Formats: sequence, structure tokens, C-alpha cells
Amino acid sequence: MPGMDFVLRTTPQETADIADARIGDLAHHLARHLRDDGAPAPAEDPAYALTVLHVLDQLQRATERLQRLAAADAARAGAGYPQIGAACDMTRQGARRRWPGLFHHSNERPTEHPTMTTPIRPFDVLLVEDDVADAMLIEEALSERGARNLVQVTDGVAALEHLRDPDAARPDLIVLDLNMPRMNGHELLKILKADEELQAIPVVVLTTSTAPDDVTGAYTSHANAYVNKPVNLAEFELAVQSIDAFYLDTATRARP
Repeated sequence: MPGMDFVLRTTPQETADIADARIGDLAHHLARHLRDDGAPAPAEDPAYALTVLHVLDQLQRATERLQRLAAADAARAGAGYPQIGAACDMTRQGARRRWPGLFHHSNERPTEHPTMTTPIRPFDVLLVEDDVADAMLIEEALSERGARNLVQVTDGVAALEHLRDPDAARPDLIVLDLNMPRMNGHELLKILKADEELQAIPVVVLTTSTAPDDVTGAYTSHANAYVNKPVNLAEFELAVQSIDAFYLDTATRARP
């Protein structure tokens, strides 16, 4: 369940010590089997040491495969990324990056977002945001909603350079902060909506500002949506739903 707790009966260090000992025993046991005579080798034997190293490498790969399967099983059983991350002593963000798309393995609806709809196709995003922490939240929230490729730039000048680069993929959606160096969001928005090549790309202004002038100015410059930026991930992901509602009506339409 989304609120389930995960409790280990040992401390992480005790668990690590037990795992190290068991894996060490297993590696040496397998290494002896790989030798022609199966006999133990002296510690200073480089060939034996390399055999143990080879075995440990294969065990690490096997462990990674099994962890992926175990994480998928946990998702099927109702665990979310917070619980899966806690089991591996990492954050939910770390678990999501390590095992993206776990909930696609489940026959049930994702436990973390039971009320959200899924975009009808993956979409590419250009994120214009100069705050590193906010950019990480936005990237995570949009990835949850189906963003396939997210490119981040830190100001309007860099955004225009990317958009006008003939070798860069055209984004389906631009998510734009207002307060940035060199060229702010207001200035960039006006340029985008006056450019015949770029004006059709949907622009969502995502900012901390609730000032009436900022809201009015954004819509006057033809922003497609204006969303206030929450300060925590849970609220942020709810805010992304409002981008979804807009996106499903606009960005998913066939391009001209």
C-alpha cells in the first residue's frame, strides 16, 4: 500500500556485514570450482585472486538483475518508490532513477498516483529554469507524467540557442520560469510567441510568482498555461496534473 512501512530487523551496517561475509564465502567457493583441481589456492596466488574478482563481478551483475526483478515485484505488491528506495538505503528519487518505469510492470494502477491520467504518447520537454533544486523536482514530476526527453537550460538566451539549433529536436512542450539571468521568462515568452517557427509550441509558465501583473503579463504574451510552483514534491506532482490537462488538449495534437 502507498503508506506501508519498511522495517529491517538489523541495522544497515549489520546487514552489510552479513552480506559481505556470505558473498565472500560464495565467491571463494565458486572460484575453487572454476580451478582445474578445485583445491584452495594461497592468498598470494594472482591467478586465484583474479578468478575471485571475476566471480564477484558476475555476482554484482546478477545482483543488479535480481534487484530489478525484486523492485518490480515490490511495485506489483503495492510498494511505491519511497519504500523501494528505503529498502536500498536511497531516496525515492534515487530509486526512480535507478529503476524507471517500475509501475509499468503492474496490472494495477500506479499506487503513487491513482487519480492521474497518462498522456497518449511520450513527449519531449524544454525546461527553462536556473534553480538546480527546482529543476530536479520538475524533471522528476514530468518524468512521472511521460516525458521522454527533457533538456534543461538556465536562461532565455540559452533557450533560444537550443530552439534555433537545426540539429536539436523540437520540444513538444516548453516549461518556463520567469525569474532568470540574461533573458527572463517574460522576455523569452514574447519572442517565442512572435516567432512563426516557434509560436505553436505550447508554453507553460511555472513560477513561484503569484503577482497579478506576472499572471496577466504571461497570458497577454500568449502563455498557454500559468502554474504556481509548489515547494515540495507531493504538491509539485499535483501541480503537474494541471499541465497534463492542458497538454492533452494541445501538445498531443498532430503537428502541422
